Amino acid sequence: MLSQVGRASFVARRQHNYCQTILMLACCVGSASRSSAAKDMTSGRVFPLRHGAQLVIKQGDITQEDVDAIVNAANERMLGGGGVDGAIHRAAGPDLVRACAEVPEVRRGVRCPTGEARITPGFRLPARHVIHTVGPIYENARESAPLLAAAYRSSMQLALDKGLRSVSFPGISTGVFGYPFDEAAQVALAAVDEALEAGGEGGSVKEVRFVLFNQPLYDVFVETAEERAARAGGDGAAAKAGPDPNASEL
Repeated sequence: MLSQVGRASFVARRQHNYCQTILMLACCVGSASRSSAAKDMTSGRVFPLRHGAQLVIKQGDITQEDVDAIVNAANERMLGGGGVDGAIHRAAGPDLVRACAEVPEVRRGVRCPTGEARITPGFRLPARHVIHTVGPIYENARESAPLLAAAYRSSMQLALDKGLRSVSFPGISTGVFGYPFDEAAQVALAAVDEALEAGGEGGSVKEVRFVLFNQPLYDVFVETAEERAARAGGDGAAAKAGPDPNASEL
């Protein structure tokens, strides 16, 4: 149970993140007509990861990602919602909600519990698959971080199990679920790294992208990745600026 002060802080943070989400999604997501600039709002930053994989952080529209799978920040019912979830469902078309409805419920009204992941085809999306995962509503780092990490790890493990090579994530829980950007970035990048380590040298995933809906969130993820790269090995793990060189091949 949140204290009165904690609840006020959560509500303020949720309202701030919600406003950021609505403003950027109105510009970036779900438009019927997109220019090439809208498809890739930034060329992105590229960082080396374990076992020959790479991390790409960019600002843009995740529904336009031409990858093996995009990750949907879903709800437990998996039948669509607001924000990125709604945008992905609109772009994929009605077959996506029908596929989601066929996912068995683990309990009444719950197809994907918080921290778990499920996979469907991408239908009308450029991505071949959609991995649906549910992040936590932020309460505090102690309670929420393990659930957020589980959402990323479950998504990565599903991609590895299916032999996928490229995966694009949104910033899970950073919209109306109110997760602070800096904490979310730390959890996300650590969880992806852990999943790649668990997958080993033979793991299929060779590119992980974070496609983020606003400039502040993009900036925080880049800063966090730079800090992790510096700790991992100085110049040997430094970021490369520029476009993803393999995007058209994955």
